[in-house]
Amino acid sequence: MMTVLGRYLAREVLGATFTVLIAFLGLFAFFDFLNELDSVGKGGYELHHALLYVAMILPGRVYELLPIAVLIGTLYSLTTLARHSEITVMRASGMSTMKLLRMLAGIGTIFVVATFVFGEYIAPPAERAAQQWRLTATNSTVSSQLKSGLWVKDGPRVVNVRTLQPDRSMEKVRIFEFDERHALLSVTDAAAGRYFADEGSWRLNDIRQTRFLGDRTEVVDLPEVDWKSELTPEVLSVLMVLPERMSVATLVAYVNHLRENQQNSDRYEIALWKKLIYPFATLVMMALALPFAMSHERMGGVSVKVFLGVMLGVGFHLLNGLFSNLGVINNWHPVLAAATPSLLFVVAAAGLLLWVERR
Repeated sequence: MMTVLGRYLAREVLGATFTVLIAFLGLFAFFDFLNELDSVGKGGYELHHALLYVAMILPGRVYELLPIAVLIGTLYSLTTLARHSEITVMRASGMSTMKLLRMLAGIGTIFVVATFVFGEYIAPPAERAAQQWRLTATNSTVSSQLKSGLWVKDGPRVVNVRTLQPDRSMEKVRIFEFDERHALLSVTDAAAGRYFADEGSWRLNDIRQTRFLGDRTEVVDLPEVDWKSELTPEVLSVLMVLPERMSVATLVAYVNHLRENQQNSDRYEIALWKKLIYPFATLVMMALALPFAMSHERMGGVSVKVFLGVMLGVGFHLLNGLFSNLGVINNWHPVLAAATPSLLFVVAAAGLLLWVERR
């Protein structure tokens, strides 16, 4: 009986969640497209560029919206079953709340895997490709908010990249090299640089290097130099993708780079832990939906509960962003900042289930 019930419940939840997710994606794609219309006509950016850009960022939207869609889909499915007294029949036949939770957890495993796959393997490369496409279409370049460009610490060197092209080549590069006492040894200016993955180095072109030798300086001009560095295009590409939309591997590499160079990595560590915890939020959402379905006689119809699910999902999304920012501002432990929203919803689900059971 459990197998038949499990398959039936899984079919209902999967169907409802997929429908909700498609509806949300259509809504967000529409708003993203409206936002892109402001850029149409600038620098060769045309309507088809905007449409393709919106399509390319959809995997990231899937990753963000899956827990909310799971909450609403599960809430709708369970409430519909409760309205037709099917949950009452299940419980009368001996199905306890814990058995129902375990059944939902089995279904939720599918969503956990799907969320992780989208967040780790599909959304990050799609987001990076989308940003490169948009920059190329608008004839733009990537740079930091500083007028002087991007500044990165690389061991005993401080690197200034004035322009990072969409293909991740560099232009107007300046490298300051220091000794162990932080005395300036040399300043190297290069017109451009391109990374060669097979050699693991940058090839800098049109170089002028100024060396500081005690009481004198020496200027050397070179056509090109191969520069070995821990900085790779993947490290520099953090400018093109928000930390929350990077892959775990990219975040780990960049966090290690920041730590080795004694720089603050809190924002990226919080994003890393969120990437690891976020897929399990789908299980939390399913557990939160159960008490509302079981209390169908006292809490209104399906439409009321779907609206409540939307509000809870939006609240969860806002809490995720809020605690990430609070964690960075207040130097909270990354795990605490990343896990608190999910823990709050777990406590809420447990409290509601206890309340329903006692009633």
